[in-house]
Amino acid sequence: MMALLIRDLRIATRAGGGAGLGLAFFLMVVILVPLGVGPETQLLARIAPGVLWVGALLACLLTLDRIFALDFEDGTLDALLCAPLPLSGVVLVKSIAHWLVTGLPLTLVSPLLGVLLNLPAEGYFWLMASLLPGTLSLSVIGAFGAALTVGVRRGGLLLSLLVLPLYVPSLVFGAECASALMNVKDPTTPFILLTVITLASLAFLPVAGAAALRANLR
Repeated sequence: MMALLIRDLRIATRAGGGAGLGLAFFLMVVILVPLGVGPETQLLARIAPGVLWVGALLACLLTLDRIFALDFEDGTLDALLCAPLPLSGVVLVKSIAHWLVTGLPLTLVSPLLGVLLNLPAEGYFWLMASLLPGTLSLSVIGAFGAALTVGVRRGGLLLSLLVLPLYVPSLVFGAECASALMNVKDPTTPFILLTVITLASLAFLPVAGAAALRANLR
């Protein structure tokens, strides 16, 4: 499993591997929003958690089709299906690899981009605290969607339509957690709910993704 994780990380960090694609998209979203809504600091501060979370969600969505597509095209996925490895473990490893090259960098740079949106200082900790498990759930859910659409011609649009409704709970609780202190609310409840969603995704979706891969590769 570790060898598979290292292999996926190496492929992602090569030229054209898509490692910086999500980060660049995230940066563009955060830069363009103040240009579109205006420079009013109070307005930017109010919408900053939601904008950062939507930007992170779309950045993760941008690279989901790469999770299984390259392995399907070169036959690696068929070899993994026949290998003495649990296919659910393969799905989980690929989810973690996607998170390490997409979700984790987005989480680490989010406070810097929060400055551009005038995010109050009290929101930085809970922004990162929500993005850390939240982006992991986005990657796991996305890997499940990618498993459902692997081998489908032009499946990128179908993949987006499948996973976007599943992303809504993470988006709602993540943005609520990041903005709770600014609204004089307790952020622990949405954070706990977001963590529960992440743990449930880690427990069930790799198994469902493995079943989807077996069905699509028959």
